[in-house]
Amino acid sequence: MTRPFKCRKVTAEPRAYYFKPRAVPLCELKETTLHLDEFQALKYAELDKKDQRAAAAAMKISRQTFGTILASARRKLADAVVNGKALKIEGGPVELRRPTCGGEHK
Repeated sequence: MTRPFKCRKVTAEPRAYYFKPRAVPLCELKETTLHLDEFQALKYAELDKKDQRAAAAAMKISRQTFGTILASARRKLADAVVNGKALKIEGGPVELRRPTCGGEHK
C-alpha cells in the first residue's frame, strides 16, 4: 500500500510565469514546465539559503521529499537554459497560501 499524498504548502508566487530565450519565435520553442512546489523549493534553497530540513518543514513535507523536488527543479531549470527551451511555471500538487498583512498565512 502506498502512502497517502501530502499537498505541498507554497507561499511564493513568481512575478512572471513564463520565460523564453530572446529572439526565438515561440512557435519554434520546446517548453519545460516547472511546478509551483519546485519553484518554492528553488527559492528556499538558492535565494533564501535555507537548509533542506527547514525548507521541508516550511513546505510541510519530509526532507527527502524536499530533496527530490529540488533535484527535479534544478534539472528542469538546467534543461531550459542549456537546451534553449521556454520555461513555464504553473500548477503541481500544491496548496497556495498567500501571506496576509500581518505576515501570517491564511
